[in-house]
Amino acid sequence: MKEIIRTKDLWKIYQMGKLKVNALSGIDLVIKQNEYVALMGPSGSGKSTLMNVLGCLDTPTSGSYVLNDYDVSTMSDSELAEIRNKQIGFVFQTFNLLPRLTALDNVALPLVYGGVSRSKRIERAEAVLEQVGLTDRMDHKPNELSGGQRQRVAIARALVCNPSIILADEPTGNLDTKTSIEIMEIFEKVHNDGNTIILVTHEPDISEHAHRIIRLRDGSIEIDEKNNEIKRLLIQV
Repeated sequence: MKEIIRTKDLWKIYQMGKLKVNALSGIDLVIKQNEYVALMGPSGSGKSTLMNVLGCLDTPTSGSYVLNDYDVSTMSDSELAEIRNKQIGFVFQTFNLLPRLTALDNVALPLVYGGVSRSKRIERAEAVLEQVGLTDRMDHKPNELSGGQRQRVAIARALVCNPSIILADEPTGNLDTKTSIEIMEIFEKVHNDGNTIILVTHEPDISEHAHRIIRLRDGSIEIDEKNNEIKRLLIQV
């Protein structure tokens, strides 16, 4: 499989007064196309910082980061914004939907920035909403949707630009157990459709849906292993 992400000796250092804090300490990481990876770790382990760097929301202090053949570690802010829009689909814990827009228009919004015509935007948005099982909720606004339905809209929005990776930050953090399972089933379907997913979570039961688990501690990768429970489950199926 093609490499989608490669980081080499990635550091992120914050200056806290006279104190330097190593949020990331020499991260070497390769993620290939169609992998499903969970990033785990305790508070302060660096998982959120790593997600922000991988999502081009922040830049490393040093080291290299190549995303789908683009060396993003040397890019300007405007170039990073373009990469975020075209290469990365984000799913957040708090959904981040615009309250005045319908589900359809929320999903289509990233295509506006890409200069896609309205007819093509609507066609693509309808297709990904169908993919997440929300065909009958396209004209509803966020306040007319349940938490699980809002997260489905957010997943559809993440998919609409056909990104290289889906970055999901605690996507079940505001959901009950039953709805969390339904959302993780959608992520599994999205993965089976050929998408690369990086899931940031502190919940072991949620991480078990991923096929590879990376645990961080003190800014370094402590464990990087295949999820054998998922492998056995797939063999049984």
